[in-house]
Amino acid sequence: MSRLYDTAEPSLVDEELLQKAVEEQGPQDQAGQIAKEEGIQYDEVCQLRLDYKNILKIDHLWQFTSLTKLQLDNNIIEKIEGLGCLTNLKWLDLSFNNIEEIEGLDSLVKLEDFSLYNNRISVIENMDTLLNLHVLSIGNNFLAQLENVIYLRKFKNLRTLNLAGNPICKEDRYKIFVAAYLPELVYLDFRLLDEQTREQAFGKYQYAIKEMRHNEAQERRAMDARQEQEDELQLHRDAFVELLNGPYLFDSMYADDAEAAKLAYLPGVSLLLETFAQCRDLENHHHEKLLEIAVATLERVAKNELEEDMPDDVRMLFVDKDTVINAVSASHDTHLLKIDNREDELMMRCNSWMSALMKSVQDEEVKRNRKHISEIHNYIDYVRDHLDEMQHEHH
Repeated sequence: MSRLYDTAEPSLVDEELLQKAVEEQGPQDQAGQIAKEEGIQYDEVCQLRLDYKNILKIDHLWQFTSLTKLQLDNNIIEKIEGLGCLTNLKWLDLSFNNIEEIEGLDSLVKLEDFSLYNNRISVIENMDTLLNLHVLSIGNNFLAQLENVIYLRKFKNLRTLNLAGNPICKEDRYKIFVAAYLPELVYLDFRLLDEQTREQAFGKYQYAIKEMRHNEAQERRAMDARQEQEDELQLHRDAFVELLNGPYLFDSMYADDAEAAKLAYLPGVSLLLETFAQCRDLENHHHEKLLEIAVATLERVAKNELEEDMPDDVRMLFVDKDTVINAVSASHDTHLLKIDNREDELMMRCNSWMSALMKSVQDEEVKRNRKHISEIHNYIDYVRDHLDEMQHEHH
């Protein structure tokens, strides 16, 4: 079920190992020599084979952003880690290692073919983002709970599954259970799922499956609604105007306003709050109206004409005119500070985006020019070598 440590010293994925592997698996002869002289660009490598290297820990792969195929089989890896930057990966082989837990895969959303064959895994989990998965090989592990297979229902593109060699395979209902709960599956344990097996599975588990489908449909609708909200928020975030299309800014102004709760008790303020919808201009208008209401209320209190009931802490505001005006002004300053901070943040993010865009354009232009110059130098060297050979042959 696992790979024993070799007598050789366990190794880590370091710069020397990576450079050697890329050179061995890259272009050879003159093309390889040119690539070596120009320097190996890890971000252009699409396939990498690191099998049989006695690797204990995955590391230093963050530069391989274009990698689509990675072989790490037949090592002594104990933990899935260091793969976060490999977002273009479609094929990953981690078979014949010592992995005990499925983890560290959240960013591999393009993964289609995944092998964890012959490890020490006891639970299928932590693969929620791998929705493009077509092939999963997780045989020869420690999977003992047949119900754990239900987790794989979320992978609608899964067509090939290998579970052979796990304890769950010894159960009499194993094959029918898998066929029932994974109806889109075509191959199980290297064999085609025939129609007879599917019919048996449907007959035995149809009621349980029906209820599960109903629950899944509800969850999917809730998830779609959340995703729609998140997409809208991301759209606004990309434009630096997130949370400005609802009451968030308004609510945040009052969350830090100690005087607002007291002033809200003044007659006519509740209606004023309902009409408050936009930023600085309306805040100034709101402040003017609130000040008028506060002063008018103070006069009514002084004449003992106030009929509305107020909490004691609110009545304390009306001991004199300065106290009332200070409370209203403090509330106004709090609101303006929130608006100013949001405006400053908007401007800062816009400027940062513009600076980053200009830098990326300049960097790309420098990179392109250097590449062209390198190509010209290589061509000159090639022509010079060719002329030298012709002169040598002539003499």
